[in-house]
Amino acid sequence: MQDVILQTDFLDLKLFKRGKVRDIYDLGEHFLIVSSDRLSAFDVIMKDGIPFKGIVLTQISKFWFDFFKDEIENHVVATDVRDFPNELQKYSEQLNGRSMIVKKAEPVQLECIVRGYISGSGWKDYQATGEICGIKLPEGLVESEKLPEPIFTPSSKAEIGTHDENLNADRAIEMVGKDVFEFIKNKSLAIYKKAADYALSKGIIIADTKMEFGLIDGKIILIDELLTPDSSRFWPLNKYEKGRAQESFDKQYVRDYLLSINFNKKPPAPSLPPEVIENTSKKYREALRILTGMEL
Repeated sequence: MQDVILQTDFLDLKLFKRGKVRDIYDLGEHFLIVSSDRLSAFDVIMKDGIPFKGIVLTQISKFWFDFFKDEIENHVVATDVRDFPNELQKYSEQLNGRSMIVKKAEPVQLECIVRGYISGSGWKDYQATGEICGIKLPEGLVESEKLPEPIFTPSSKAEIGTHDENLNADRAIEMVGKDVFEFIKNKSLAIYKKAADYALSKGIIIADTKMEFGLIDGKIILIDELLTPDSSRFWPLNKYEKGRAQESFDKQYVRDYLLSINFNKKPPAPSLPPEVIENTSKKYREALRILTGMEL
Protein backbone atom coordinates (compact mmCIF):
# COMPACT_ATOMS: atom_id res chain seq x y z
CA MET A 1 0.00 0.00 0.00
CA GLN A 2 1.21 3.49 -0.88
CA ASP A 3 2.72 5.66 1.86
CA VAL A 4 0.20 8.13 3.24
CA ILE A 5 1.06 11.85 3.10
CA LEU A 6 -0.86 13.66 5.81
CA GLN A 7 1.03 16.94 5.52
CA THR A 8 3.86 18.51 3.56
CA ASP A 9 6.47 20.74 5.15
CA PHE A 10 8.57 22.33 2.43
CA LEU A 11 10.42 24.71 4.74
CA ASP A 12 12.14 26.71 2.00
CA LEU A 13 8.78 27.44 0.33
CA LYS A 14 6.24 29.99 1.53
CA LEU A 15 3.20 28.20 2.94
CA PHE A 16 0.15 30.21 1.88
CA LYS A 17 -2.61 28.09 3.39
CA ARG A 18 -3.31 24.64 4.76
CA GLY A 19 -6.88 23.56 4.02
CA LYS A 20 -8.83 20.47 5.00
CA VAL A 21 -7.03 18.45 2.32
CA ARG A 22 -4.65 20.74 0.40
CA ASP A 23 -1.39 22.43 1.29
CA ILE A 24 -0.93 25.58 -0.81
CA TYR A 25 2.45 27.24 -1.32
CA ASP A 26 3.06 30.70 -2.77
CA LEU A 27 5.63 30.51 -5.58
CA GLY A 28 5.35 34.18 -6.51
CA GLU A 29 3.57 34.30 -9.83
CA HIS A 30 1.72 31.03 -9.16
CA PHE A 31 0.53 28.75 -6.38
CA LEU A 32 1.63 25.16 -5.80
CA ILE A 33 -1.32 23.04 -4.65
CA VAL A 34 -0.49 19.71 -3.02
CA SER A 35 -3.38 17.31 -2.34
CA SER A 36 -2.62 15.37 0.82
CA ASP A 37 -4.25 12.11 1.91
CA ARG A 38 -6.11 13.88 4.72
CA LEU A 39 -9.81 13.18 4.97
CA SER A 40 -12.38 15.50 6.48
CA ALA A 41 -15.76 14.18 7.60
CA PHE A 42 -18.44 16.34 9.23
CA ASP A 43 -15.90 19.18 8.93
CA VAL A 44 -13.48 17.33 11.23
CA ILE A 45 -10.08 16.24 9.86
CA MET A 46 -9.47 12.56 10.59
CA LYS A 47 -6.27 11.37 12.29
CA ASP A 48 -5.75 8.73 9.60
CA GLY A 49 -5.06 9.41 5.94
CA ILE A 50 -6.50 7.47 3.00
CA PRO A 51 -3.80 5.94 0.75
CA PHE A 52 -3.79 7.35 -2.83
CA LYS A 53 -6.54 9.89 -2.01
CA GLY A 54 -4.51 12.99 -2.90
CA ILE A 55 -3.41 11.43 -6.18
CA VAL A 56 -6.99 10.47 -7.06
CA LEU A 57 -8.27 14.00 -6.37
CA THR A 58 -5.52 15.58 -8.46
CA GLN A 59 -5.82 13.20 -11.40
CA ILE A 60 -9.63 13.35 -11.56
CA SER A 61 -9.51 17.17 -11.39
CA LYS A 62 -6.87 17.20 -14.13
CA PHE A 63 -9.11 14.97 -16.27
CA TRP A 64 -12.15 17.25 -15.89
CA PHE A 65 -10.23 20.52 -16.30
CA ASP A 66 -8.97 19.13 -19.60
CA PHE A 67 -12.46 17.83 -20.51
CA PHE A 68 -13.92 21.35 -20.19
CA LYS A 69 -10.93 23.40 -21.38
CA ASP A 70 -12.67 24.57 -24.56
CA GLU A 71 -15.73 25.76 -22.62
CA ILE A 72 -14.14 27.69 -19.78
CA GLU A 73 -10.58 28.60 -18.80
CA ASN A 74 -9.20 27.02 -15.63
CA HIS A 75 -6.32 27.74 -13.27
CA VAL A 76 -4.02 24.84 -14.21
CA VAL A 77 -0.49 25.78 -15.34
CA ALA A 78 1.32 22.42 -14.91
CA THR A 79 0.57 18.98 -13.45
CA ASP A 80 3.71 17.06 -14.43
CA VAL A 81 6.45 17.43 -11.81
CA ARG A 82 9.05 17.37 -14.60
CA ASP A 83 7.60 20.70 -15.78
CA PHE A 84 7.81 22.30 -12.33
CA PRO A 85 10.45 24.91 -11.44
CA ASN A 86 13.92 23.67 -10.45
CA GLU A 87 13.46 24.54 -6.78
CA LEU A 88 10.64 21.98 -6.54
CA GLN A 89 12.51 19.05 -8.08
CA LYS A 90 13.99 17.93 -4.74
CA TYR A 91 10.41 17.34 -3.56
CA SER A 92 9.40 15.44 -6.68
CA GLU A 93 8.75 12.16 -4.86
CA GLN A 94 6.16 13.78 -2.58
CA LEU A 95 4.71 15.96 -5.34
CA ASN A 96 4.43 13.32 -8.06
CA GLY A 97 0.81 12.78 -9.12
CA ARG A 98 -0.71 14.82 -6.31
CA SER A 99 0.22 18.40 -7.13
CA MET A 100 -0.40 21.15 -9.65
CA ILE A 101 0.92 24.61 -10.28
CA VAL A 102 -1.95 27.03 -10.79
CA LYS A 103 -2.66 30.64 -11.63
CA LYS A 104 -3.46 33.01 -8.80
CA ALA A 105 -7.10 34.05 -8.89
CA GLU A 106 -9.37 35.97 -6.54
CA PRO A 107 -11.95 33.37 -5.41
CA VAL A 108 -15.62 34.12 -5.97
CA GLN A 109 -17.07 33.85 -2.46
CA LEU A 110 -19.64 31.18 -3.25
CA GLU A 111 -19.56 27.40 -3.24
CA CYS A 112 -21.30 26.58 -6.53
CA ILE A 113 -23.39 23.49 -5.84
CA VAL A 114 -25.45 21.71 -8.48
CA ARG A 115 -27.86 18.97 -7.48
CA GLY A 116 -29.27 16.49 -9.97
CA TYR A 117 -30.63 14.15 -7.31
CA ILE A 118 -32.07 14.82 -3.87
CA SER A 119 -29.69 13.71 -1.13
CA GLY A 120 -27.75 14.87 1.90
CA SER A 121 -28.58 18.29 3.33
CA GLY A 122 -30.84 18.95 0.33
CA TRP A 123 -33.00 15.96 1.26
CA LYS A 124 -33.25 17.22 4.87
CA ASP A 125 -34.22 20.72 3.72
CA TYR A 126 -36.82 19.32 1.31
CA GLN A 127 -38.38 17.17 4.04
CA ALA A 128 -38.67 20.23 6.28
CA THR A 129 -39.78 22.86 3.76
CA GLY A 130 -40.42 21.33 0.33
CA GLU A 131 -37.61 23.56 -0.93
CA ILE A 132 -33.83 23.66 -1.35
CA CYS A 133 -32.21 27.10 -1.16
CA GLY A 134 -35.56 28.75 -1.83
CA ILE A 135 -36.25 26.59 -4.90
CA LYS A 136 -39.69 24.97 -4.65
CA LEU A 137 -39.58 21.31 -5.67
CA PRO A 138 -42.39 18.92 -6.65
CA GLU A 139 -44.26 17.19 -3.83
CA GLY A 140 -43.72 13.53 -3.08
CA LEU A 141 -40.03 13.19 -3.96
CA VAL A 142 -38.20 10.40 -2.15
CA GLU A 143 -34.59 10.20 -0.98
CA SER A 144 -32.04 9.91 -3.84
CA GLU A 145 -34.68 10.58 -6.51
CA LYS A 146 -33.58 12.29 -9.71
CA LEU A 147 -34.83 15.88 -9.91
CA PRO A 148 -36.85 16.97 -12.95
CA GLU A 149 -33.96 19.33 -13.80
CA PRO A 150 -30.64 19.96 -12.05
CA ILE A 151 -30.78 22.93 -9.66
CA PHE A 152 -28.15 25.49 -8.63
CA THR A 153 -28.00 25.78 -4.84
CA PRO A 154 -25.04 27.93 -3.78
CA SER A 155 -23.65 28.15 -0.27
CA SER A 156 -21.30 30.41 1.62
CA LYS A 157 -17.67 29.37 2.04
CA ALA A 158 -16.96 28.25 5.60
CA GLU A 159 -13.68 28.20 7.45
CA ILE A 160 -12.28 24.87 8.68
CA GLY A 161 -14.39 23.58 11.55
CA THR A 162 -17.53 25.52 10.58
CA HIS A 163 -20.36 24.61 8.24
CA ASP A 164 -21.28 26.15 4.89
CA GLU A 165 -24.59 28.01 4.85
CA ASN A 166 -27.07 27.34 2.05
CA LEU A 167 -28.11 30.55 0.27
CA ASN A 168 -31.09 31.55 -1.82
CA ALA A 169 -30.49 33.36 -5.11
CA ASP A 170 -31.21 36.83 -3.69
CA ARG A 171 -28.63 36.43 -0.93
CA ALA A 172 -26.05 35.01 -3.35
CA ILE A 173 -26.59 37.95 -5.74
CA GLU A 174 -26.09 40.35 -2.82
CA MET A 175 -22.72 38.72 -2.16
CA VAL A 176 -21.24 38.55 -5.67
CA GLY A 177 -23.42 40.74 -7.92
CA LYS A 178 -26.01 39.74 -10.52
CA ASP A 179 -23.68 39.40 -13.52
CA VAL A 180 -21.21 37.14 -11.70
CA PHE A 181 -24.06 35.12 -10.18
CA GLU A 182 -25.74 34.51 -13.54
CA PHE A 183 -22.45 33.54 -15.20
CA ILE A 184 -21.39 31.04 -12.54
CA LYS A 185 -24.92 29.63 -12.25
CA ASN A 186 -25.16 28.97 -16.00
CA LYS A 187 -21.62 27.57 -16.22
CA SER A 188 -22.11 25.35 -13.17
CA LEU A 189 -25.30 23.85 -14.58
CA ALA A 190 -23.77 23.33 -18.04
CA ILE A 191 -20.64 21.67 -16.59
CA TYR A 192 -22.71 19.43 -14.33
CA LYS A 193 -25.04 18.29 -17.12
CA LYS A 194 -22.20 17.43 -19.51
CA ALA A 195 -20.14 15.70 -16.82
CA ALA A 196 -23.18 13.78 -15.53
CA ASP A 197 -23.93 12.50 -19.05
CA TYR A 198 -20.32 11.36 -19.50
CA ALA A 199 -20.16 9.69 -16.08
CA LEU A 200 -23.49 7.94 -16.65
CA SER A 201 -22.07 6.43 -19.85
CA LYS A 202 -19.32 4.94 -17.65
CA GLY A 203 -21.70 3.64 -14.98
CA ILE A 204 -21.46 6.45 -12.40
CA ILE A 205 -24.27 8.75 -11.30
CA ILE A 206 -23.03 12.20 -10.25
CA ALA A 207 -25.80 13.03 -7.80
CA ASP A 208 -24.45 16.49 -6.98
CA THR A 209 -21.22 18.43 -7.10
CA LYS A 210 -19.55 21.57 -5.82
CA MET A 211 -17.27 23.74 -7.92
CA GLU A 212 -15.45 27.01 -7.42
CA PHE A 213 -14.68 29.96 -9.64
CA GLY A 214 -12.11 32.74 -9.44
CA LEU A 215 -11.39 36.07 -11.11
CA ILE A 216 -8.24 37.04 -12.99
CA ASP A 217 -8.30 40.55 -14.47
CA GLY A 218 -12.08 40.50 -14.41
CA LYS A 219 -12.33 37.15 -16.21
CA ILE A 220 -14.07 34.25 -14.45
CA ILE A 221 -12.23 30.91 -14.52
CA LEU A 222 -12.58 27.50 -12.85
CA ILE A 223 -10.36 26.96 -9.80
CA ASP A 224 -9.88 24.53 -6.91
CA GLU A 225 -10.80 20.90 -7.66
CA LEU A 226 -13.41 19.70 -10.14
CA LEU A 227 -15.90 16.82 -10.00
CA THR A 228 -13.92 14.68 -7.56
CA PRO A 229 -15.21 12.19 -4.98
CA ASP A 230 -14.52 14.88 -2.34
CA SER A 231 -16.56 17.57 -4.06
CA SER A 232 -19.31 15.31 -5.47
CA ARG A 233 -21.55 12.38 -4.68
CA PHE A 234 -20.66 9.53 -7.05
CA TRP A 235 -23.08 6.58 -7.00
CA PRO A 236 -22.69 3.27 -8.87
CA LEU A 237 -25.43 3.17 -11.51
CA ASN A 238 -25.88 -0.60 -11.22
CA LYS A 239 -26.77 -0.31 -7.51
CA TYR A 240 -28.96 2.79 -7.70
CA GLU A 241 -32.45 2.57 -6.26
CA LYS A 242 -34.42 5.65 -5.27
CA GLY A 243 -36.08 5.80 -1.87
CA ARG A 244 -32.97 5.13 0.20
CA ALA A 245 -29.40 6.25 0.79
CA GLN A 246 -26.99 5.03 -1.90
CA GLU A 247 -23.65 3.29 -1.96
CA SER A 248 -20.99 5.73 -3.12
CA PHE A 249 -17.43 6.15 -4.37
CA ASP A 250 -16.54 8.76 -1.79
CA LYS A 251 -16.04 9.38 1.92
CA GLN A 252 -19.66 8.52 2.72
CA TYR A 253 -18.26 5.15 3.78
CA VAL A 254 -16.27 6.93 6.50
CA ARG A 255 -19.25 9.09 7.48
CA ASP A 256 -21.39 5.96 7.87
CA TYR A 257 -18.75 4.36 10.09
CA LEU A 258 -18.53 7.50 12.25
CA LEU A 259 -22.32 7.58 12.62
CA SER A 260 -22.29 3.89 13.61
CA ILE A 261 -19.99 4.70 16.57
CA ASN A 262 -22.02 7.82 17.50
CA PHE A 263 -19.19 10.24 16.70
CA ASN A 264 -20.17 13.68 18.06
CA LYS A 265 -18.87 15.46 14.91
CA LYS A 266 -16.34 17.46 16.91
CA PRO A 267 -12.54 17.19 17.22
CA PRO A 268 -10.66 15.15 18.18
CA ALA A 269 -11.47 12.58 15.52
CA PRO A 270 -11.39 8.88 16.40
CA SER A 271 -8.95 6.50 14.73
CA LEU A 272 -10.35 4.65 11.72
CA PRO A 273 -10.14 0.84 11.56
CA PRO A 274 -7.77 -0.55 8.89
CA GLU A 275 -10.66 -2.02 6.86
CA VAL A 276 -12.45 1.36 6.71
CA ILE A 277 -9.23 3.02 5.48
CA GLU A 278 -8.58 0.29 2.89
CA ASN A 279 -12.17 0.17 1.60
CA THR A 280 -12.32 3.96 1.31
CA SER A 281 -9.05 3.97 -0.65
CA LYS A 282 -10.48 1.32 -2.98
CA LYS A 283 -13.59 3.42 -3.61
CA TYR A 284 -11.53 6.50 -4.52
CA ARG A 285 -9.28 4.47 -6.86
CA GLU A 286 -12.28 2.79 -8.47
CA ALA A 287 -13.83 6.19 -9.27
CA LEU A 288 -10.56 7.25 -10.92
CA ARG A 289 -10.36 4.03 -12.97
CA ILE A 290 -13.97 4.18 -14.17
CA LEU A 291 -13.90 7.86 -15.14
CA THR A 292 -10.39 8.16 -16.60
CA GLY A 293 -9.10 4.63 -17.20
CA MET A 294 -6.15 5.30 -14.89
CA GLU A 295 -5.15 2.48 -12.54
CA LEU A 296 -3.49 3.04 -9.15
